[in-house]
Parts: sequence; structure tokens; C-alpha cells
Amino acid sequence: MREFINYDKSIEILNKIKLNKATTEKKFIIDAIGKVIANDVIADHNSPELPTSGMDGYAIKFDDINNESIKIIDKNPAGSVVESEVINGVCIKTFTGSLMPQGSDTLVPIENVEVFEDTIKITKKVPFGFATRAIGENYAKDEVLIKKGTVIGFAEVGVLASLNIAQINVIVNPTVAIASTGSEILDLGEVQTNEAQIRSSNHLTIEALCKTNGANTLQMGIVEDDIESITNLLETALQKADIVVTTGGVSVGDYDFVQDVIKDKLQAEVLFHGVTIKPGMHILVAIKDGKTIIALPGFAYSSTVCAILYVLPLIYRFRQSNEALPIVKARINEDFPRKMPKTVFTACNVEYTNNEYKINFDGKKKGTSAILTNMLESPALLIQKEDSEDIKKDDLVDILLLNQLK
Repeated sequence: MREFINYDKSIEILNKIKLNKATTEKKFIIDAIGKVIANDVIADHNSPELPTSGMDGYAIKFDDINNESIKIIDKNPAGSVVESEVINGVCIKTFTGSLMPQGSDTLVPIENVEVFEDTIKITKKVPFGFATRAIGENYAKDEVLIKKGTVIGFAEVGVLASLNIAQINVIVNPTVAIASTGSEILDLGEVQTNEAQIRSSNHLTIEALCKTNGANTLQMGIVEDDIESITNLLETALQKADIVVTTGGVSVGDYDFVQDVIKDKLQAEVLFHGVTIKPGMHILVAIKDGKTIIALPGFAYSSTVCAILYVLPLIYRFRQSNEALPIVKARINEDFPRKMPKTVFTACNVEYTNNEYKINFDGKKKGTSAILTNMLESPALLIQKEDSEDIKKDDLVDILLLNQLK
């Protein structure tokens, strides 16, 4: 008889899977968006390297802040170095981004002065050092600006460009092969020939999840429920991918052949087959030739939830990134009793109001594990551990934010 393990144990086993050493590649910084940086990025200079003007105005010595009149002796446009020097009683008109002239220590904004030919009168005083960017204000030489494991976004691209870094080493994303099994399911565009046939969405839902969370994907499509077809699928996928994900064929039915192929034909090392979770209790995870096989249930909601819980963390580990499933605390709007000794993931609606997340179940359908529409709009998963107490209205609970999975 098959032995089921609890959710925490299954995640512990998943996190201990030994992965092949990550490889890196060089990418132009714009092409590296969404990739994971392979090395720390360290500043090789101060920014700014010299005191710099933060706005348009007049560079003065602060000693002159109370003077009735200060003489304008020069202009200081951005991109040039003015040779004139600020001494007591004189100022230089200075523009945003210009180096502060020698001798100046404070910038008085244009709107704070009145101009009389070649002199100014300060009409609104400013404190010492106003609008003057200090050396290293943005970053200092030898400062670690971007840490290894960071996913590159717009801010990282901007910082890399400011450092004159055009190409960067990134981790090569893992490849995930995806297929759905079942003689009753149809791919997009296939014509239905009897009422027992259903349209498959699992293989495309999971491909979308993997692709938007940092994996290269290999879509294997739909495979019929027979030993030879499933064996060929898995053998081909294992040659080309780091992770192989299937849906269907892992339960206890007469035609659930995926588990038989993994165990008997491939002779893979089964890490676990069966977890006390809802949905998805028949999930199977195995290792073959250093590759990971994750066989998910066939129902759409079950397969999607399990892909989030088991496939995405494995992708994050392959990418050596600082990514993690977005689990936060939220306040529940109704009693939610514990119904079974399993870790249960229930679709709910989430909103952020008054500095906290709040969840409700308005419009969420109850039924089998096939209701994928429960993940539309502003969805989250309520996480109810198998040893938890009954949840009461207004309790703080753990939720997984689905819309933050990109």
C-alpha cells in the first residue's frame, strides 16, 4: 500500500534534490531582463565623483546667504567644467547635473532669487549645502550594488548602464518539458468526436506558469494513455529538459499509466508518491539520470496548484535566485473550520486595504478540483495546515498571492 507523506515533508525532500551545476552566459543588459545575475556587481567609482548640482540655481558660499546683493560672474552648463571660482560676494549660475564650481558649497534655486542685471538678491534662504549632491551620494566606490541571485529588472539595467557595463553574466534558465496525458483530452483546434472528450488546458497553463517564472519551456503537447506513448514521451523529454512535468495518470485508475512508466519502465528513483494535501494528493516526484520528473494530477485546479507548490520552487533553485513563493498574512472575513487532516489550499479573493491583506470567498465555486476559473480576478490560496485549529472570522491566516506569480 502506498505511503502518503505530509506537505512539509514533501517540500523538505524537494529542497534536497541535488541539481546539476548551473551554467552561465553573457547577455546584453536589455536582453538580461528577467534573468538572474551570476555575480555581485561592485561599483568601480563614486557617483557622483565630485559635488554636483541637484537643480538649476546659483552656486554660492553659504557665508553670503544674508547678503543683499551677490554678483553673477559666470554660467556653468551641464557637461562642462567652469574655470571661474566662487569667492565671497560672487556666484555662478549653475544648472542641474553640473559640477559645483570651485569654492561654492550651496546652491540657491532660481525661484529663490531676484535678478538685477549681473547681481542676485536671495528672497528665500536655504540651508548650508542645499541642492548639492555629495561625492558618492548615489553609490560609493567598492559598494556592492547588485547582489548575486538578483532578478534583473529596470532598476538593475539602469545601474548597470551607469557603471558602463554593457554585458553581464547570468544564470542559464532551466528547461521544463510539459505534457498532458489522457485519451479523453483534446488539444487546441482538435475536433471533438464524442461527448466524453474534453479540451485540455493543463499543458498550456503550466507552460505559462513556468515561462513567466523564469524557465525555458518545451511543449510536448498531449499524449494518449498507453504505456508505449508515455514511455517515448518521458524518454524524449528527459534528454532535452532539466525538469519534466506531466499531468494525469498518477491516481489509482486502470488507465493511470504515468506512474507505471516512471516506476517500472524508466526505473526512476521515486522520492514520493502521495502527499496529504488538497488538491493534488496523488502527486509523484522522481529522479532519473539527474533530471527531475514531477507528475501532477489531471484535474485543472489540482495540477495548477501543485505546479505552483512544487515546480516553481524547483525553477527558482535552478536559477539560484532570491525568488520565493509570495506567502503573506491576511485577515479572513468568515469562520473556516478544519475539515480534514490534510494541508488544504483553497481559492479566495484578496485585497489590500488599511495596511493589510484581507480575503473573502465571494463568487468562488465549490466542487471538484477541476474549477480553474476560481483563479481568475484577484486570487490567492488560503493555506490551512493539516494540524491547524479551526479558523475564526478576523483571524490572521497564511495566503499565497497568485497575482504575484507574474
